[in-house]
Amino acid sequence: METFIEPLELVANPNFQEQRKSNLAILENESIDAPIFELIHKINRLRYCFTLQSCFGHFLYKGQVNPNNYEPLPVSKNLTRIEYRIAYIAFCIDDCPFGRSILRTFRKIPLLDPENIQFCCAKWFWKRQVNSYVLQVEPDRYKDRDQITIDYEEALKIEKVRNMFFDQLGAVLKSFNQ
Repeated sequence: METFIEPLELVANPNFQEQRKSNLAILENESIDAPIFELIHKINRLRYCFTLQSCFGHFLYKGQVNPNNYEPLPVSKNLTRIEYRIAYIAFCIDDCPFGRSILRTFRKIPLLDPENIQFCCAKWFWKRQVNSYVLQVEPDRYKDRDQITIDYEEALKIEKVRNMFFDQLGAVLKSFNQ
């Protein structure tokens, strides 16, 4: 995520519910990547959290130039360079007991693969919306970039981590949506 910064502490935000309502009112279902559509809606059903932006993470390569490609990477000996467009979910949390609880849980998700998953803030999100955070899948050495070019083997690893990341996030949300 460009302008990556370490996570900031939650601050009081008396306008959270109003901001949540207005953000959700302008959320366009067509803008949500299909593989994470349900996940985004599960987050947005929580009264103490809402999404700002998201991306499933896309792989582009020779013969695959669709910027919204959801297909798994093909088995190929001919692919050497892959453009990866970052997988992430940017969200806002209310400074309340439930919000602090889910925030603590979200902070643990990078433990799945600390070399490729980050919990952070982005300066420009925070300026627009306090208490905004990002969970992203990106090799740590590129954590401040939205897209990178990597070799095929690393792309396969990132694809596996991305899928595991979204599965884990879904499991977390299942426990909070009960």
